Amino acid sequence: MSTITAADINKLRQATGAGMMDCRKALTESNGDFEAAIDWLRKQGQKVAAKRSDREAKEGVILAYPTADNKAGIVLCISCETDFVSKNADFVAFAQSIADAAIAHNVKSAEELNSVEINGAKVSDMINDKLAAIGEKIEISKFERIEAPYVATYIHGSNRMGVLVGLTLEAAEAGKDVAMQIAAMNPLAVDESSISPEVIAREKDIAIEMVKAEGKPAEMAEKIAMGKLNKFFKDNTLMAQAFVKDGNKSVSEYLKGIDANLSVTEFKRVALG
Repeated sequence: MSTITAADINKLRQATGAGMMDCRKALTESNGDFEAAIDWLRKQGQKVAAKRSDREAKEGVILAYPTADNKAGIVLCISCETDFVSKNADFVAFAQSIADAAIAHNVKSAEELNSVEINGAKVSDMINDKLAAIGEKIEISKFERIEAPYVATYIHGSNRMGVLVGLTLEAAEAGKDVAMQIAAMNPLAVDESSISPEVIAREKDIAIEMVKAEGKPAEMAEKIAMGKLNKFFKDNTLMAQAFVKDGNKSVSEYLKGIDANLSVTEFKRVALG
């Protein structure tokens, strides 16, 4: 059996981030084989992940990046269990390396991202290694991507919320303004046509029942309910919302004031929790 030295243990610890005792055991179990020891630690990480599958990982780091040409963008959350970990500079850098890989490899989903390699290691294995090192549940809990003629991004509150917004034209300042609007007002959809028929029907039914409960005549219920539904659209669709920087105009009016052809194609808003 090979002799396990302190230098061997330290080398493995530096390479994997695992604890000293875990590194000693990994080298012992693998008879001093460095690569086999790394595999052993990864397998241990997977076991830890399984044991922690019922734990809630409500903290984390949210990052949003556009591609170099701003024709696409991604927003993702690398989640963990505590803000102590999420605020750690090493963990933030770890999350940034994964986001960078997503952009570099034109990744379309979290599943695809888990299979991407960074310096020869799969992202899924890197996550298991990090999990084993810090002892918290870690995962790519959220991943969104959009494509548009121009994609703007915005991060709010120390990586606690990220927004992507697709525009019909290149407009960096307007993109940032609209992304901040989305972060603050949390609209349900771009416009009325983007809201599902099921949601509209439910809101209309609720409005009608509210009107009836107020004692209004049945023949007036439909008309009054439509007024309430229009208020719902104004409050919950991005283009109809009052622009946060100028409440005298809607977001649509703000964009048309820049260019008659400027509008929003879609957006994604990702927040912790």
